[in-house]
Amino acid sequence: MAATAQLAAALLLLLPLAGASDSDHDGFIRQVTDGGVSRGPGLLPEAQFAAFVRRHGRRYSGPDEYARRLRVFAANLARAAAHQALDPTARHGVTPFSDLTREEFEARLTGVRAGGDVQRLVRGSMPAAAPATEAEVARLPASFDWRDRGAVTGVKTQGACGSCWAFSTTGAVEGANFLATGNLLDLSEQQLVDCDHTVRCSAVARNECDNGCSGGLMTNAYGYLMECGGLMESSAYPYTGAPGTCRFDPARVAVRVANFTAVPAAGGEGQIRAALVRRGPLAVALNAAFMQTYVGGVSCPLVCPRAWVNHGVLLVGYGARGFAALRLGYRPYWVIKNSWGEQWGEKGYYRLCRGSNVCGVDSMVSAVAVAPPPP
Repeated sequence: MAATAQLAAALLLLLPLAGASDSDHDGFIRQVTDGGVSRGPGLLPEAQFAAFVRRHGRRYSGPDEYARRLRVFAANLARAAAHQALDPTARHGVTPFSDLTREEFEARLTGVRAGGDVQRLVRGSMPAAAPATEAEVARLPASFDWRDRGAVTGVKTQGACGSCWAFSTTGAVEGANFLATGNLLDLSEQQLVDCDHTVRCSAVARNECDNGCSGGLMTNAYGYLMECGGLMESSAYPYTGAPGTCRFDPARVAVRVANFTAVPAAGGEGQIRAALVRRGPLAVALNAAFMQTYVGGVSCPLVCPRAWVNHGVLLVGYGARGFAALRLGYRPYWVIKNSWGEQWGEKGYYRLCRGSNVCGVDSMVSAVAVAPPPP
């Protein structure tokens, strides 16, 4: 009975996340931040908050703001406990987001507006990839990770800019270029933030257009790169974390995009694994509801709405055995690269259960191919 009551309480605390209205989702992927994890088991909220403030160098406007952020922090401790009850195989607690309200977190870190119809965006924006055969899926390794093969750059930090869509895009292009050339290049997110404003979305879906630090979609970014001629390196067009005047130089293009495809959700996670192994790291979107309090471990939330994918990340690998007590022992998982710096999560990475479209991670998956370098 105690366990049932705990789960019921956790569900009540999570309902505002699961039932967000259309007004809470403004049509873009948005996120911000860097930082690390600070946990203080057994400490009162005041002591934990003081440690949080010191660790992250927080500066508030005065005593009233400090007191307000302390109240927010205490409420987020309760949310972390609720998430822990719903997601017992991961570790939830104090993170760099613990002084943000749920509304602030959503405004800065979430927001692809699919209207509950993610597949409309996928179908309307790109062709489907050729499916892998059953024999190909059966031959896939039990575990796979592109980090071990040199196809993934270090974890990056997007700062106070809703540019996760740009980081997801460059990660996919970096991996595809590595597969094509053997060279791992660090490509420019800032070019996408500053320059990708060409309207390729429909007049009835203008809120799905790319808009710099106000959000965007990876699929739009692929189209922009094909139109403009390619992507520059970060060293030539460094990241600032703020929108600026477009400084794209066609003479300094490092990688050209040839085409891109969707990996259909109907194909199941076997098709996604096959595309990952065959095509390189994949751009994906997911519901980030549990990421505000995520500290580590394999996340297998019991409740995580699949329709509201709102965060762009990079799928780089998968594993076969992540322990999940409430999910019948060991469960397979995805390895996901985030763009909030190495101090968040597992050194900037997130492990999420695979096999049943947890948090909508199977719903908006795309692969990209690069053009051969000029002779």
